[in-house]
Amino acid sequence: MSYLHHVQTTTPTRVWVNNPTLSDSEAAIAAGAIGVTTNPAFCSKLLQTEPDHMRRILDEALTGSRDISAAAERAYHLAALALMEQWLPVYEESGGRSGFVTIQEDPRREEDTDYILEASLRAAQLAPNYMAKVPVTAPGLAVIRELVRHGVPICATEVFSLSQYRAVLEVYREASERSGKAPALYVTHITGITDEYFQNLARAERVDVPADLLRKAGTLIGLAEYEASREPGLPVHRIIGGGARGLEHFTNFVGLDLDVTMNWPMLLDLGRDLDAPAAFERPGDEEVALLEERLPNFRRAIDPDGLEVDEFADFGPVMLFRTQFMNGYSRLLDAVAEARKGLLVGA
Repeated sequence: MSYLHHVQTTTPTRVWVNNPTLSDSEAAIAAGAIGVTTNPAFCSKLLQTEPDHMRRILDEALTGSRDISAAAERAYHLAALALMEQWLPVYEESGGRSGFVTIQEDPRREEDTDYILEASLRAAQLAPNYMAKVPVTAPGLAVIRELVRHGVPICATEVFSLSQYRAVLEVYREASERSGKAPALYVTHITGITDEYFQNLARAERVDVPADLLRKAGTLIGLAEYEASREPGLPVHRIIGGGARGLEHFTNFVGLDLDVTMNWPMLLDLGRDLDAPAAFERPGDEEVALLEERLPNFRRAIDPDGLEVDEFADFGPVMLFRTQFMNGYSRLLDAVAEARKGLLVGA
């Protein structure tokens, strides 16, 4: 892990690990990572990589409720709790600045503000290093406002545009000023999924944009958010680059004063394949203008006023990301249903 050590000792860039197994989590701590992000596909992954661990979790979750949705929520919380226990010493040694573990609640109910808030407050009772992960949509912003009032640390996610970035900071500022609370705030720009969305769109609609330029779209939007974060007077927060689909979604940001989260196998690949960060070659104005002209949603994403709050949930990259989460969470629901069936047969 010399590359990660190099990054974290010679640059301000810091590393989180995404959806890790317990052994991956231990290795990430040893490598100097500072936190864990999980998402609604987390348990789906563990069902494949750690089936015995998940079987015990499902059995425990079903002792509290035989309702499939309630047991799925509990199973996800218990799986994340195992990580929180691993990372609690990091949290305590850092004085509460590192060692957080995020949970993003049931993606089927993203627009149900009451449920997301109540589920987040339930999760906040798990451990002091819990962090609520909430999408930056109109319903999500309403939840974030209330979480600030409760003093719950927040990871604002599904951010694909400068409009969303600015909106969450404004909501946080207003809520903090009213409540007097200022919990930790991280804002996650989803770089790789942005690239994936525009690549799929260009292919489907036969839009003529150079492939290497399409691979820079997500980074350009992320850099626009980072540059905006340098503006004076903003609430204290930190940007995380997430949704990585390639090593460049890490290396493009190395050297900047932000964090990046990746799956552990990809972080291992960084150590194997790279001795030093590859320089990001920023496209010229003409190339950026080409992206804006031929991909209207890129223009909307990089324009600070490109989207209204009520458009966030229906923005193409947001919908793509949510679909992936729905697929992952559905596998957890199926596993809960199977486990319940086994318990009923054995009763």
